[in-house]
Amino acid sequence: MGEPQEKQLNISFTDEANKEADYMANNLMSWRAKYQRWIEIGSNALLVLTCLSAATLLGELYYKEGGKSTWMNSLVQTGGFPVLIPILFLKNRGAHNDIPNNNNNNNNPSVLMFLSVYVFLGLLLGGSCMLNAVGLLHLPVSTFSLISASQLGFNALFSYFLNAQKITTYIANSIILLTISSILLVFQPDDSPSGKGGSSKGQGYVLIGFVCTLFGSAGYALLLSSTERIFRKIMKKRTMKEVMNVVIWQSFFATCAILIGLFASGEWKWVKTEMHEYKLGKVSYVMTLVWNALSWQIYTIGLLSLIMKVSALFANVITTLSVPLIPVLAVIIFHEKMSGVKAVSMILSIWGFLSYGYQQYLDELKLKADLSKAKEESEVSLVERGLSHIA
Repeated sequence: MGEPQEKQLNISFTDEANKEADYMANNLMSWRAKYQRWIEIGSNALLVLTCLSAATLLGELYYKEGGKSTWMNSLVQTGGFPVLIPILFLKNRGAHNDIPNNNNNNNNPSVLMFLSVYVFLGLLLGGSCMLNAVGLLHLPVSTFSLISASQLGFNALFSYFLNAQKITTYIANSIILLTISSILLVFQPDDSPSGKGGSSKGQGYVLIGFVCTLFGSAGYALLLSSTERIFRKIMKKRTMKEVMNVVIWQSFFATCAILIGLFASGEWKWVKTEMHEYKLGKVSYVMTLVWNALSWQIYTIGLLSLIMKVSALFANVITTLSVPLIPVLAVIIFHEKMSGVKAVSMILSIWGFLSYGYQQYLDELKLKADLSKAKEESEVSLVERGLSHIA
């Protein structure tokens, strides 16, 4: 009688040891995956900051050196998508490496559903690009950048309604600070560079630039929040292939909408004259538009990757980091004035970013505490089961 019982105990302890070994192996894999994830997030954040700064400054350069077409400046924000098509084909060839969709294939969205989603995102993107192009025409790039920081506040609100994002005290504080920082810029004197298209036309055009930039930021925030919801509810499978699909198709429909506006407005007739009159020459005119288009596409890929890996609100926080960067670069490159109102607005924007960043830090601490508690409960359960077998 004693020998079978002893064997049963040995088997029981072996099973528990195997479970513990599996638990440790899973923890090691989880640790590696966590740091790999943060490296990917860091790389995408760097791409977003670099390309957003470059694209915004190149858009300012286009206007400053003789460019006048807001439709053309809108077009370069979306028109660079064909360079991404070869990358999509490579992703399709490696599609067997994607994480499989656990949902039943019968529940997969239809082609019509995808088409509707892409058209909606494309029109929203095209409208936001046009509003931002008008805003950049009538505002100094430093002012434009500071107003664009309001995008974070808009995104927090849209994420609250669309993605059940909690509005905590720190996030609410961030929204209020970013709102005040944008409103302050309405009361600053017109310090636009004299060589820029709408600068000499009075305060009314500055107000138009402010309103367009504000609505453009709201539109782009709605785009990001909608994209996050679409990834969660429709795409289901969060892979780089899906990100590329969204970037290419939304850019395609946005480009179609902008091209219709370009030809309907008659601004296409100016392109040849604009190229000849561009102060830096024809080659520089073409290169300004080409590099601007590439910068916007790389920025979009990085931004959607952040949405896929974290959230739309986090992606917007990263773009807000450009608030102190772009005005400083504008002062150095375009010799813009850094007025006291701009300085206060910049400080409030940074404060708003730090407020949201602190909330992210608290969320991370809470997550670690929850994981640690779950680990302790799992270990206690293993010990209790081992003791019950002995008894």
